[in-house]
Amino acid sequence: MAIPHFVDYLNLEKNYSPNTVMAYQKDLEEFQDYIHEVFAAQDLKSVNYSQIRSWIITMVNKGLSNRSVNRKVSALNSFYKFLIKVGNIQTSPLAKHKALKVQTKVHIPFSEQEIHEVLSQNMGNDFTTIRNKLIVELLYFTGMRRSELINLDLSDIDFDQKQVKVLGKRNKERYIPLIAPVMETLKVYLKEHHNYSKTTQSAPLFITIRGQRIYNTLVYRVVNEYFTTVSSKVKKSPHILRHSFATHLLNQGADLNAVKELLGHSSLAATQVYTHNNISELKKVYAKSHPRQTKNN
Repeated sequence: MAIPHFVDYLNLEKNYSPNTVMAYQKDLEEFQDYIHEVFAAQDLKSVNYSQIRSWIITMVNKGLSNRSVNRKVSALNSFYKFLIKVGNIQTSPLAKHKALKVQTKVHIPFSEQEIHEVLSQNMGNDFTTIRNKLIVELLYFTGMRRSELINLDLSDIDFDQKQVKVLGKRNKERYIPLIAPVMETLKVYLKEHHNYSKTTQSAPLFITIRGQRIYNTLVYRVVNEYFTTVSSKVKKSPHILRHSFATHLLNQGADLNAVKELLGHSSLAATQVYTHNNISELKKVYAKSHPRQTKNN
């Protein structure tokens, strides 16, 4: 019964999202099935590290990436920390485990010119087109996550304060200001919204033409289609728009802590990833400003 109790803990105490809880549960059940089949073990509390290592090797041999293996082991590690917390075990079998090395992903943000070209497109004034334009604008001008955008309700928009309330990871709320162009698109969109919405209470901000809340693949498709016309980058996704938002703010001299709050990060370390994209800008400044460099020119 340890896994159900752990799931309740993630839901009720840690406030993890349903998708995260589901992923943790699936990973734990996969491990449980493995040790039962290979070692005839029934109790996760009595598992040792050699058995876990065998599971890791099996996953690697099946072709899972190191990143995916680390994610599954991380779920298992959280489970054992929970067992220690509730007094079921004294030490974790993963206490001395070291994560597999992974290659750092390089996310290339859209350029400011690419953003400008997309937002300047005049693609029509029907409901779907206006909605899609607003999706792109909100993702770029607020830096919110795709899941946060999907879960927005009409009541989250504050026209008086010109801001939007976003429910982030672990149900943490934050408010993000809305600039004039977004407010204008919002007003145009909402004039059409009521013609398709099926509810008046907690109505989703973004809906399909059938009145249902939009979904992950729709948002991805919208972003991809918009930027395919202006960008040759391989990755064209909502996350790249979030990445572009942070990078462009930092390039313009925005305070790192302020960007951290806008993005909804819990630590500066997560936000500092975006400072790596400034290296090309720093090289230009260095070349123009360093006394030895300017002397040699």
